[in-house]
Amino acid sequence: MLYYEILAGHPEMQTALIFKEQKMTYGQLRESIERRANFLQAKGLQKGDRVGLLSKNCADFVISYFAVIRAGGVVVPFNFQLAPREIAYIVKDAGLKLMIVRQKIDLAEALQEIGYTGLTQYDFVEMEEPIAHEFIDYELHEDDNCTIIYTSGTTGKPKGAMLSHKNLVANTREFTAVIIMSSDDIGLCVLPMYHCFAWTVSVSGPLFYGACIVIQETYIFKDTMGLIAKHDVNFFAGVPTMIQLFFKGAEAHELANIRCFISGGAPLPQVLAEGFKKKFGKPVLEGYGLSEASPVVSVNPASKVKVGSIGPALPGVTVMIQDEDGREMKRGEVGELCVRGDNVMLGYLNLPEETAIALRGGWLHTGDLAYKDEDGYIFIVDRLKDMIISSGENIYPREIEEALYTHPLIEEAAVIGIPDKLRGQAVCAYMVLTAGAVLDKKELRKYLMERLAAYKVPREFFFCAQLPKNSTGKILKTALREQALIDMVSRKR
Repeated sequence: MLYYEILAGHPEMQTALIFKEQKMTYGQLRESIERRANFLQAKGLQKGDRVGLLSKNCADFVISYFAVIRAGGVVVPFNFQLAPREIAYIVKDAGLKLMIVRQKIDLAEALQEIGYTGLTQYDFVEMEEPIAHEFIDYELHEDDNCTIIYTSGTTGKPKGAMLSHKNLVANTREFTAVIIMSSDDIGLCVLPMYHCFAWTVSVSGPLFYGACIVIQETYIFKDTMGLIAKHDVNFFAGVPTMIQLFFKGAEAHELANIRCFISGGAPLPQVLAEGFKKKFGKPVLEGYGLSEASPVVSVNPASKVKVGSIGPALPGVTVMIQDEDGREMKRGEVGELCVRGDNVMLGYLNLPEETAIALRGGWLHTGDLAYKDEDGYIFIVDRLKDMIISSGENIYPREIEEALYTHPLIEEAAVIGIPDKLRGQAVCAYMVLTAGAVLDKKELRKYLMERLAAYKVPREFFFCAQLPKNSTGKILKTALREQALIDMVSRKR
């Protein structure tokens, strides 16, 4: 199946998208996609050409995404928060000649700096203009690349993960085999659509089953609550920060209609998961994924949730916990989480060596440390690169973060390793406290000593107003490591 074919067969008058005060039926959606696909071909798009897409969440984003693929092209979604130079890098790396935008952006200087010319931008309004062109129905294959998702680039330059029609369709089917959807569902898409978590879980899943998607342009808690009430939303996918705001700011009756809460993009603190279940009577179904896997690898089924776990692998997805030599670890033993299945990317654009490393041995190597229990449920221990080695001991930051989250005055926490001449690395914790709270570091150290081995207790504590995060709520530990070096120097002064 080609990706755009997931829209076929749904009733013409069934509501597909709701954005602000506008509703679009499946019939209107398919018609708009065909019209814009024809526009793109008339403007020069040929089979396999890559087309950029930059916009905040809106119905036009969905239409344009499908239109590029329907026209035979490859869509390259952009994080709308990127600076011009960051956008220019991706434009050149992907070899873009066409770019679809909500509002045209000035890239002239940034593109000139890197010696790139020939990019044309079209906004959504222009794409609606009638145009005379005989549409070419290119012969496409399910293994053809149809989208390129650029990684966040928190370490070095972003890499473009090439995903095929098969990747997107397979992952949609695999995810909805566990998280059941139907045409009666009304989901809220508040996650950024350029990110594949939102695209598979909040867009592709509902559209595959002919359900309705309520689109929120920008996440604002009050507006989210209003949309849930106004449209009887019954399906929600978000990041832990959003789950936390529900827990703090919503009452049980306000979310009673939502049958399914999905959390991904970053680890869900156990104390939050337990508190949410107690308050709302429904569990948060935590899952796990990465762009290179389209993205979902695993999720907790509603029938059996294990708090602290990311669930078992999806049907059709194989997960092996491997040691450094590619051997499978025993149940309960920590190793690298590796993935195989129809959801795994074709490779990285223009990066054959990085592709070979990531897909070595026929497995996608995620760089995450994890273990499986006897039921096959997967527990993420930490990022391989985030593991701290202090005086020869392996220390997993997430274990310390979970202990910090149990403290009633700590709102958010992140643990990193910092250089230490004696130990190699020392443990450092950054925390955001609840409003107006004051926490004595000696008392905090004592609190942790009762819950952790002494060598795991942070040597340095820093309190801050907020933690640096990317658009999906993942804490940027690279930024924190840089900040820690500055804070350490300031403290010595």
